[in-house]
Amino acid sequence: MAQGNPEFMMQAIQLAIENVMSGRGGPFGAVIVKDGKVIATGANQVTASHDPTAHAEVMAIRAACKALETFSLEGCELYTSCEPCPMCLAASYWARCSKIYYGCVAADAAKAGFDDAFLYDEMKKPLGERALPIVNLMPAEAWAAFAAWIESDKKVEY
Repeated sequence: MAQGNPEFMMQAIQLAIENVMSGRGGPFGAVIVKDGKVIATGANQVTASHDPTAHAEVMAIRAACKALETFSLEGCELYTSCEPCPMCLAASYWARCSKIYYGCVAADAAKAGFDDAFLYDEMKKPLGERALPIVNLMPAEAWAAFAAWIESDKKVEY
């Protein structure tokens, strides 16, 4: 399915439209598919849930992982009504989605008031030049958590 399935993309788009019409959140919808079956869906819930991470893709990833009882969505495809923002793209990588299909591009989102270009710009800057101060504090003490992980016989590697 190299070109994607228009039915799954249409479902993501419909989720986005319904989300706007219901007043529950922004114009974003996502569908996660495995082996030609919808595993989970998500719609933007940022304002409804008071959670800035509740983007459609993140909501769908959370639901799919719960449904499949795993943290890996290897073999799953993500259909999203709009090109993923940096957070959602990173979440898709961490979830190990096999492919992403998107409808609108980031420039379309910007026209509607959802401009994430500044995030891409910030990520390119050295830590000391970013708008949000990022300060390294107690790195030696913090290493204790990694040391515990390395030594643990209870860890589940991912």
